[in-house]
Amino acid sequence: MGALLELAVVIPTFNERANVPVLIAKLDQALAGRRWEAIFVDDNSPDGTADAARELGKVDPRVRVIQRIGRRGLSSACIEGMCATAAPMVAVIDGDLQHDETLLPKMLDRLQAEGDLDLVVGSRFVDGGGTGDWDRDRVAKSAFATRLSQRVLNVNLSDPMSGFFMVRTQVARETVPHLSGIGFKILLDIMSASPRPLRAAEMPYVFRLRTEGESKLDHVVAMEYLIALYDRRFGKVVPVRFAMFSAIGVLGVGVHMAVLSLFFVLLGASFLASQIVAVAAAMTFNFFLNNALTYRDRRLRGLKPLLDGWVSFCLVCSVGAIANVGVAAFLHDARANEWAVSALIGVLIGAVWNYALSSRFVWGRY
Repeated sequence: MGALLELAVVIPTFNERANVPVLIAKLDQALAGRRWEAIFVDDNSPDGTADAARELGKVDPRVRVIQRIGRRGLSSACIEGMCATAAPMVAVIDGDLQHDETLLPKMLDRLQAEGDLDLVVGSRFVDGGGTGDWDRDRVAKSAFATRLSQRVLNVNLSDPMSGFFMVRTQVARETVPHLSGIGFKILLDIMSASPRPLRAAEMPYVFRLRTEGESKLDHVVAMEYLIALYDRRFGKVVPVRFAMFSAIGVLGVGVHMAVLSLFFVLLGASFLASQIVAVAAAMTFNFFLNNALTYRDRRLRGLKPLLDGWVSFCLVCSVGAIANVGVAAFLHDARANEWAVSALIGVLIGAVWNYALSSRFVWGRY
C-alpha cells in the first residue's frame, strides 16, 4: 500500500491551456516529497484546457480533470473540486500562475501542526505580502471590496477576497450545503456561510502578473461580487436571482418609456406603433441583460440559442403581461377604491410568472 494522500490542489480554469503544464511543473517542484494531486475543474474552455490536463493525466496519475458542460462560475467550480477528493487538506489556486505555489507546503505544515486551525489564507495585505505591479486604480478597488466584505459580512481577514487558500476538507464538506456558489470569491463564501466561526491564519505572498490565459476581472465579475454579498445577507428573504430579475425589469420600464417618448413625442409616430416598438425594445434589453447577469451561469451563447431564447422570453413575458393586467383588473373591479394595491399585486404576479417561466423555458433548456 502506498503512502496516504496529503493534499488536493483544486484549479478552476477557463482558457488556461498554455498554463496547465507550467503549473503542474511548478507544483511538482514546490510539493516535492509531499503526497498530492491536482484537480483541474474546467468550464468547457474552447481552447482545450481540459484536453491539455487530460494529456498530462495519462502520464501523471496525480493530475485529474472535471470538465463541466453547461455550467460556469469560479466559486461553483471550486466547490465541485473540493468535494471530489479524498485528501484531508484541499487548496484552491488559480490556473493563471499569479498565486505563489511555493507557499503551499508551508500552509500544509501549519494545518498539520495546528489541529484547531481550519484554514490558511494566502494574503496580499499582511506584512511581507503585496499586489505586485497592480495599478493604483485596481489597488483602490480591491481595498474597497475588502472593506465592504469585512463590514457587511463581518469576516475578520485582511484579505477576504483572496482566491488562494488551503482548508481542511472536512470543514469544506460541512460548509458546502450552506454555500451560495455565486460569484468568484469562494473564500468569502466559506467564511461567511460556515455554521460555526472558522479559525483562520494568514500567510503573506506577492501577487504575480498574468502571462497567459484570460483575465476574470471584468465588470460582470465585479457585479457578481455585489450579488454574492446581497445573497449572503438577504438571499433567504428574497432570492438573489429573483431580485436581479426584478431589478432588470425596473430598468426595462425606463427603456420602454424612453423608446416610447422617442417615437411618439419626438418622431410623431402613432401611439400604437410606438408602444409596439417600445415593448420590443424593453423585452430585448431585459433578455440580454438577464442573460449576462441574472443567468450568467446558464448564459446562452451562439446565434441560434440566443435567438430561440429571445423568442421564448418574449412569449413568456407577453403571457406575464396578460396575467398582470388580468389580475389587476379583477382586483380593481372587486375593490375599486384600492386601485394602487391592485396594480402592484398585478405587477408582482406578472414578475413571478415571468421569472418562473423564464428560468424553466428560456435559461433551463440548454
